[in-house]
Amino acid sequence: MGAFSYHAAGMVLLMVAILALPRIAVAGNPPFSCAPGATQGYAFCDRRLPVEQRAADLVARLSLAEKVSQLGDEAPGVPRLGVPPYKWWSEGLHGLAFWGHGMHFDGAVRAITSFPQVLLTAASFDEKLWYRIGQAIGTEARALYNIGQAEGLTIWSPNVNIFRDPRWGRGQETPGEDPTTASKYGVAFVRGLQGPSPTTLQTSACCKHATAYDLEAWNGAIRYDYKAWVTAQDLADTFNPPFRSCVEEGKASCVMCAYTTVNGVPACASSDLLTKTFKGAWGLNGYVSSDCDAVALMHDSQGYRPTPEDTVAAALAAGLDLNCGNYTQVHGMAAIQQGKMSEHDVDRALRNLFTVRMRLGHFDGDPRGSSLYGGLGAGDVCSPAHKALSLEAAQDGIVLLKNDAGILPLSRPAVGSAAVIGHNANDPAALYGNYFGPPCEYTTPLQGIQGYVKNVAFLAGCDSAACGFAATGQAAGLAASSDYVIMFMGLSQRQEQEGLDRTSLLLPGQQQNLITAVASAAKRPVILVLLTGGPVDVTFAKSNPKIGAILWAGYPGQAGGLAIAKVLFGEHNPSGRLPMTWYPEDFTRVPMTDMRMRADPATGYPGRSYRFYKGNTVYKFGDGLSYSKFSRQLVVPSTTGNTNLLAGLTATPAADGGASYVVEEIGADGCEQLKFPAVVEVQNHGPLDGKHSVLMFLRWPNATSGRPVSQLVGFRAQHLKAGEKARLRFDVSPCEHFSWATEDGTKVLGAGSHFLRVGKDEYEIRFDP
Repeated sequence: MGAFSYHAAGMVLLMVAILALPRIAVAGNPPFSCAPGATQGYAFCDRRLPVEQRAADLVARLSLAEKVSQLGDEAPGVPRLGVPPYKWWSEGLHGLAFWGHGMHFDGAVRAITSFPQVLLTAASFDEKLWYRIGQAIGTEARALYNIGQAEGLTIWSPNVNIFRDPRWGRGQETPGEDPTTASKYGVAFVRGLQGPSPTTLQTSACCKHATAYDLEAWNGAIRYDYKAWVTAQDLADTFNPPFRSCVEEGKASCVMCAYTTVNGVPACASSDLLTKTFKGAWGLNGYVSSDCDAVALMHDSQGYRPTPEDTVAAALAAGLDLNCGNYTQVHGMAAIQQGKMSEHDVDRALRNLFTVRMRLGHFDGDPRGSSLYGGLGAGDVCSPAHKALSLEAAQDGIVLLKNDAGILPLSRPAVGSAAVIGHNANDPAALYGNYFGPPCEYTTPLQGIQGYVKNVAFLAGCDSAACGFAATGQAAGLAASSDYVIMFMGLSQRQEQEGLDRTSLLLPGQQQNLITAVASAAKRPVILVLLTGGPVDVTFAKSNPKIGAILWAGYPGQAGGLAIAKVLFGEHNPSGRLPMTWYPEDFTRVPMTDMRMRADPATGYPGRSYRFYKGNTVYKFGDGLSYSKFSRQLVVPSTTGNTNLLAGLTATPAADGGASYVVEEIGADGCEQLKFPAVVEVQNHGPLDGKHSVLMFLRWPNATSGRPVSQLVGFRAQHLKAGEKARLRFDVSPCEHFSWATEDGTKVLGAGSHFLRVGKDEYEIRFDP
């Protein structure tokens, strides 16, 4: 999101300034309409009527100029109808954020709960946790609204774009590279944000950025005018599924279209995408917003239409409802006067927009007395429960990648002295990633370690994450004089952020040399903790016996330092698993602009993600260690569904000599009857209690005809005491989980063998023609 990006360092300064302000207990009034008075008799104020009817009544009362004025993210009020101004743009990616215009932190509430950046949260593979985080963010947004510190309740989150390329600066915001994971994350988070009521929204969630958007600035290609060429196959089984799940299952009330031009048409001017797909096939009950300034860029950078009036007309005709920015507000009247834009398209957009505001209760009178969420206030922000949830999320996301000779967990009595080395050890900015707000409180990794060890010496080692200068000699000397050495290295928003992609997967500057020198000088193998958004090539550390443990802690949020310390000292058993393949540096020879997911052996193109990549990895999708030993056994009933339902269908021959069935021809009833349960018996053999995430995959004997090498069927997270067993049920749908997309995007179910796999345990399921 959007054309206006702020550097993280500047935002930290702003955060510090805001937190330094004196705290005052001033409450304001939320903006709302239909208070007792002149407008209360209008139909749009009648709560007994359907919201669609109320919205249509309001739109019908607006003048043409008033209608056009409502088409931007900052919508002015209509005083004669008692309609207050509204700001559509608020952010809640992993906590309410400075970005956007709808929330402000200068009243009774000066801080909000800052959760881990999304990629780390995704590593928990825990849908219930994702839901609870969305729920907490939605609660805090509604609380700010009730006390007059929010001028909107439309939250432009989550980001469910696929983390296609490890260099992408915004990959940190996403649930990772896998469409199943991203889909389930989107559904859980949206449901949490919007609340449990089917009629009254706590907040409105917006899934972004549709579609095939995953490049900022690389080798001259810029996101604002990037022309992505994407196959129908990759759109169908990689890029679009998370957005479809957001709408169909999560019931998201908004989808945001991307800057990207997809196959020759800007996403925000594609009627196939906005009207036919979002609103038609998927049944979006809500609105479509552009990314910020996307409509202006269609004309100014992309040259899609010859004039501003033609551009705004094309966007609205395609199905766009809201322009983030003012381009449509500025040029809309002229477009209508010139006969290029119809009032019908404007009315349709406004009905969608006002229907969402009706569902938020903006036209039900004072929400503090009449709303389902009217009782929320300042005490519901930064609550003890939300702070505990932020800690829980950070703990559950941290991934243990290496633990040679069981160096971890550390024993507090055994650690007489510790050297904490690294630029990320005591920098609050390293906790947040991007899209953050002022945190309730924070604990840096250094502060976390100091809570467990009395004798701690600290050295930044590098002047910054870029590490143009490293105090290598001083760091080696400190390491040699300490019982244990813990290094906090990695990246920052100066290497990866909105508007900035990486060019290398290696640790920047002198970091590798510093780590190696410290490891050589230390008495014991060192512990390396990586704070990064995207993956890094740390092959040198993986293979170095003097580096005993490696943890990935993402950007772990306000409680990150405490969470890391609890993992290091065994108060929390690590359970995170990588939601993203970690590629070697030589992957950077692959152009970011090559959008293909599938490998092409003829040209040496290696493919992308665990589903299609054919090459060496540093660490694999799903990797993650524990301090305990877990066993898993897959149990599948001998009758795995009514496979004879396929007997009456015509199987299409495939290039590999097999055959496949078109899922649409099997039909909804047939697909339902093909479903079957699979159970994984999991046991914690100790020595510690801990959470365990079971990932179930599907594997085919070969990956021809466009099939993935493997694909995730589902996952379950379960906490088990040492010695405890559990049976985890997976509901398997062959039409959904065993299918893939053909070259034209058709979803097919293959005949022959399919193998369900959990770890090394497999079970064969056959569909014979």
